[in-house]
Amino acid sequence: MGTAMTREQARRFSAKWLPAWTGNDPHKLASFYTDDLFYSDPTVPDGVEGKPAFLAYLSKLLANNPAWVWTQIDAIPMAGGFLNKWRVDAPVGDKTVICRGVCMVQFKKSLISRNEVYFDTMPLMGAIASWNQRKCEHT
Repeated sequence: MGTAMTREQARRFSAKWLPAWTGNDPHKLASFYTDDLFYSDPTVPDGVEGKPAFLAYLSKLLANNPAWVWTQIDAIPMAGGFLNKWRVDAPVGDKTVICRGVCMVQFKKSLISRNEVYFDTMPLMGAIASWNQRKCEHT
């Protein structure tokens, strides 16, 4: 499975990788991952496998969230990579929703081969639903 990254190695990697989640450039973000990657998060709990499926998923996700900003809170070394504790500041309409979560990040050589993301989506989904309702009421 490979050796764990140190906190400092994980911090340096995340300083390049996490900013790629901001903006709407799926190919830039996917460049941090292997071709045979596995990725999951609460909206795709069974995950996506392989870069083509990941790019299709990212194309929708990043287009819907181009201005969110991801920040590493801490990194905990684990076999083959690190556990990433993070925060996302997600603009929704005229507000910013802050979510915190963790993700497992495992590597093959220097690219992510497995990324499993865990967080409570309710604050973000609630804010999106509220914003969409307000938009409908004003049209």
